[in-house]
Amino acid sequence: MKHLKLKALLVLMAGLFISSQTFATDGYFSVGYGTVNKGLAGAGIAFYQGSLINGNPAGNVFLGTEYQLGLNFFNPNRQYTVTGAPSGMPGTFGLMPGTVESDSKLFLMPSAGANWMLGENSSISAALFGNGGMNTDYPTQTFGDQSVTTTGVNLAQIFGNVSYSVKLGERHSIGVTGVLAYQYFEAKGLSTFGEYGFSADPTALSGNGTDSGFGYGFKIGYMGHLTDNFAIGAMYQSKVFMSEFDDYAGLFAEQGDFDIPSSWTVGFSWEVIQDLTVMGDVKSIMYSDVKSIANPMNLNELMPAFPNPDGTYTPNPNHVPLGSDDGSGFGWEDVMVYKVGVNYAGVDTWQFRAGFSIGDNPIPSSEVMFNILAPGVIEKQLALGLSKEVGKSGNQLHVAINYAMNGSTKGYNPMDFDPTEAMQGNMVPNQMIELEMNQFELELGFSF
Repeated sequence: MKHLKLKALLVLMAGLFISSQTFATDGYFSVGYGTVNKGLAGAGIAFYQGSLINGNPAGNVFLGTEYQLGLNFFNPNRQYTVTGAPSGMPGTFGLMPGTVESDSKLFLMPSAGANWMLGENSSISAALFGNGGMNTDYPTQTFGDQSVTTTGVNLAQIFGNVSYSVKLGERHSIGVTGVLAYQYFEAKGLSTFGEYGFSADPTALSGNGTDSGFGYGFKIGYMGHLTDNFAIGAMYQSKVFMSEFDDYAGLFAEQGDFDIPSSWTVGFSWEVIQDLTVMGDVKSIMYSDVKSIANPMNLNELMPAFPNPDGTYTPNPNHVPLGSDDGSGFGWEDVMVYKVGVNYAGVDTWQFRAGFSIGDNPIPSSEVMFNILAPGVIEKQLALGLSKEVGKSGNQLHVAINYAMNGSTKGYNPMDFDPTEAMQGNMVPNQMIELEMNQFELELGFSF
């Protein structure tokens, strides 16, 4: 009976993961993982209570034997606005003016983790969680693809972590994690880029259904309690090497490669007075690790040909199409994210927490065109959370509420030009594009 219940739970979680698709808020990563960590806006690399679900593996040995379940409700709001009429010149990509909001407003994302003590000084743990990735679903032919009525992408990622944590004396610990990942991707409404010669393989550019891949990486962490009330923590996660999206080899650089970038985090937690802990983290995400994410749209290379003053076109000898080794990507830059959190445990069986996260916008103004598909422009996020002991000792209910404040990026459409200027050999942009996004989250959790 226990095995049947476990199997049913795993099937239910798998179904929820497969139906879960949205943006996250540290670029395309979640602001935090697990309900406790969410309530701190992701702060707490040196706060072991939030370590089990994709946290610092060095903290797990301080948890004791524990199980955690969580369910996150996403409400992302994404839109783009185009200002200015398209030029209508052959070979250009003018967009219809106006504001378009992405459909698909509510998503579910489950998580589960377990930590088992192997004695007093070591533990092994396993966690299963989703990242969310990128999702847009615009009810329009944004790029003029007449084969569909909607435009967008769907990238979702699922991680399975297995960690080993060991104490070094009474106050210090290290942890290592083997990271397994599964991701799937679909794009629609992009076929026009192939028709105009922008892609190395127009048959593997858009509308090919869902493609998927597996990958692996690792994570290593340290946690040290320097005094009874002050701790430090550090963690590094490697690039996760993923198999290629063969069905989209004409879209992503390096013939469909889409690895998951590396990151590092350092921080502290300080119990300022009894039961009141403050914490601060600094996190860096290296999007430059992955060409399909980081390569900018270089118009001098992407354009197959350029217009001449007499109305003819000259082939571009430096043409680098989409899908090639150095093909254009989303142009995302490396980001730094700063997080602060506070946890108060001085009210009987309750704990209360809050957090704030602020980070760089990974999308520069020069890259707004492709990032209509991936408007990860959020920079600031607020969080509130609480925990309540229920039933027998060690059982807790958790709640986290997060608001990702509206972020935006504005820039020119680099693929449409003022027709009068173009005929004189001057490539003057003709349209302005603004990307906007905000997001609400509610997560419920239970640990026992």
